[in-house]
This record gives sequence, structure tokens and C-alpha cells, in this order.
Amino acid sequence: MITERLNELFWIYLVGINLYTLILMYYDKRQARKREWRIPESQILLAGVLGGGPAGLISQQLFRHKTKKPKFYVAFIIGSVVFCGILYFYFTNYYG
Repeated sequence: MITERLNELFWIYLVGINLYTLILMYYDKRQARKREWRIPESQILLAGVLGGGPAGLISQQLFRHKTKKPKFYVAFIIGSVVFCGILYFYFTNYYG
């Protein structure tokens, strides 16, 4: 019972943090085009580092946003490593 719930939470977190990062990047780009209030960079960076790196890297190319700022690339790479680490931990502990 507990293992099933943790399994669900695991996938909800990984999908959620990546979806959240994608939405942040999309919304920030849209706001930039309209020259209106923007998402704080720290919020996007934090989402990326906490596992949203894959969505951040995809968003950079998809929306052509934050591509000239190395700190975003680094944060998204770190977040991708975190994402892969979480997947590795999950699959080695539950299926290994």
C-alpha cells in the first residue's frame, strides 16, 4: 500500500516539476514579447535544478527563450542530472 502510494508520488513529482518548468518558460517568453511582468529568474532556475532540467532544455529550444544566459543552461543540465539520478534511484530500488 505505502509502496504503491510512493510510486504514484514519484511519477507525479517528476511529471509535475517538468510540466511546471515548461509552463514557466512558455509564460515568461510570452510576457517578454508583450513587455509585461515576467517570472523571476530565480523561480525558473529553482524549478530547473529541482528536476525540471529536461523540460527546461526542451523549452529553451522550443520557445527560443533564455538561450543566451549560461546560468540557465547550467541549471537545466544540473536538473537533468537530478532527474536521471531520481530515475536511477527509483528503478534500482523498486525494480533492481
